[in-house]
This record gives sequence, structure tokens and C-alpha cells, in this order.
Amino acid sequence: MQLLRLGPPGCERPAVKVGDDEYVDLFDEVGDFDEAFFGRGGVDLLHDAVAQRVNDGLAFPLEGSRIGAPIGRPHQIVGIGLNYRDHAVEAGMPIPDEPIVFNKAPNSLGGPDDDVHLPPGSSKTDWEVELGIVIGARCRYLEDEQAASRAIAGYVVVNDVSERSFQLERGGQWVKGKSAETFTPCGPLLVTPDEIPDVADLSLWLDVNGVRRQTGSTATMLFGPAFLVHYLSRFMVLEPGDLISTGTPPGVGMGLHPPVFLRAGDLVELGIHGLGSQRQRVVAAP
Repeated sequence: MQLLRLGPPGCERPAVKVGDDEYVDLFDEVGDFDEAFFGRGGVDLLHDAVAQRVNDGLAFPLEGSRIGAPIGRPHQIVGIGLNYRDHAVEAGMPIPDEPIVFNKAPNSLGGPDDDVHLPPGSSKTDWEVELGIVIGARCRYLEDEQAASRAIAGYVVVNDVSERSFQLERGGQWVKGKSAETFTPCGPLLVTPDEIPDVADLSLWLDVNGVRRQTGSTATMLFGPAFLVHYLSRFMVLEPGDLISTGTPPGVGMGLHPPVFLRAGDLVELGIHGLGSQRQRVVAAP
């Protein structure tokens, strides 16, 4: 199943994509795709309602609708750093023996086609296409990767926008360079695991102003989704609806020679095979 949320920022309504370009609205059925929804059974609650609404002629065109992030109000957004060997090399950092974990502010979450705001004082804002994991059940000291797989509600496209000067030159933790408003474009879809033949073999790509900057595959990840969910559950409780952004392949602006960073007016386009694509215009923060 392919979940999405439609409507103005802060007023999105839960929906399910049907066919190539239609949706059915599920606001009255579930309220939102949030902790309460995932915690009480999630997608299993939707099949009958979706089928009935399609049969009743209640599928509507997607064209013209604003698409928001496919999840509402996660407790936390957890990032994984240097999870592709060749990205660690381009960043000039050691290949990690264990996952590098950082946090992003939950209110950095945005829609897949919303503008990305350059924070005041920023000078090195960078792009990162990433596979996102949405948690579907409470994860606390999970026994193994099989239990972790059962706790995954689905997968999303994430742009882990990063202000490198804040992240690497201002001391302290990476969270400072990761948490500005609009720095986590997410979606357009939350795709459930049953619709993905092999999450370990998904192609990723990202263009800036029509120039291909990133091309990669989840096949080259150091730590896969089930491992990451199991690993993180040893250090924190993951709640239903939480988001894990799993790292990026090579081709980020920081790794180019010379480095290239985003400026107001730039256009960023990115996607993951089977999960959809995003399109963001970069603007100065209002």
C-alpha cells in the first residue's frame, strides 16, 4: 500500500494512492498517519476501507494537490551517518565499525516538494538523498533483526539537508547542522514492505539544477534497515511513526572538488526507485 498526506502545511489529511494518479481520503477513518494510527495496527486497518471507497467512486485525481510528509508528528527523527562506504571515503572520514547515530529536530520534517529554507548565517548547505524507515510498532530492546523487520511500517524518500558549517565547524553534535526548518523533506509516499521486492536493492539519485550529483544503491549500505532498527532499539525506544534516515551514497556537495553548496534559486530533484521522487526549490529563510 502507498500512504500519503494531502493538504496545506499543518492541515494534511491521510490518504492512500490508488492506481497511477488517484487517491482516496481516509481522514474520517484514521485521523492521521501518526503514532496512534501505527500503534493500533496501521496499514492492516485500511484495506477494507480503501476497497470500499474505490468501489463507491470516491477516488479523486492527485493532480493539483499539495503532498505533505506521509507521516505526522514523529516523536523523533534519527539519522545514520556515513552508512555508504564510498560516501565515508569522499567525506575523508573513517569507515565506521558501528552505525553513527545523530538526531534531527522532528519539526524539520516537510513535504517532498516544499521549499528548502537557507538558515541565516549558513554558507554550506548540502543535499543527501536517503532511504527512510518508518517505525510501525514500539521498539524496545528487540531480540533480533527478524523482530525489527516486523516493526517496520514502510519506507520513504528523505532529503537529509545538512548545513555543513553548522554541522562540522561549530563544535558539538551534528544535530546543529541537521535540524533547521524544512531540512527533512520526506515522501511523497510511505510504501509498505510488501510492495518492495528487495529493500537492499533500490536505486537512489539526486540532481541539482539538472546536473546529476548522486547515483547509488541501497545494495552498498554498510548497515541495512533491519539491522539499524534492531541496533537503535538497544539505545533508545523507537515509537510508532518515528523516522530513521539511513545515510546517503556519494556525490554530496561537500565531497566535490571543489565543493559545491546550495544557493537561493537552486532546484533539487531526487528519488528512489519504487518510492517516488521529490522536487525542492532552495530559498532564503523568510
